[in-house]
Amino acid sequence: MLLLDKRPDANWALGWHQDRTIAELSRQEVDGFAPWTVKRGIVHVAPPAALHAKMLTARLHLDHMDERNGALLIAPGSNRFGRIAEADIQAVVDRHGVETCHADAGDVWFDSTPILHASARAEAGRRRRVVQIDLAAFDLPGGLEWSA
Repeated sequence: MLLLDKRPDANWALGWHQDRTIAELSRQEVDGFAPWTVKRGIVHVAPPAALHAKMLTARLHLDHMDERNGALLIAPGSNRFGRIAEADIQAVVDRHGVETCHADAGDVWFDSTPILHASARAEAGRRRRVVQIDLAAFDLPGGLEWSA
């Protein structure tokens, strides 16, 4: 679970990318799971693309979200191409177009975890809080365990 909180003193833009890692309880070497990183003290790893494609991401919007406060942008259908090389991302976005994800406070959005997405900075004074939860209906192989 992750809280994304764009506010006047913590405001950012995020270029086109795919979420590529999952949170783990500990590092266990398993074929196809690499590279390993640590983010905010939590172990993460990139799973095989086929496994990642079976996941969903839920986003619970705590604030209204539109273009003025850094709404999520997605490239519809881009999740169907597995891991997209960095050099190919813009071509995929150009081919599939861009949709802006509007939401009211309390709305929940679900999308395929590997979908290409981006967001702009929020305008001054506009806060955007989103609770993001990655979901999977399967156990991990080789002794790997999801981090809570």
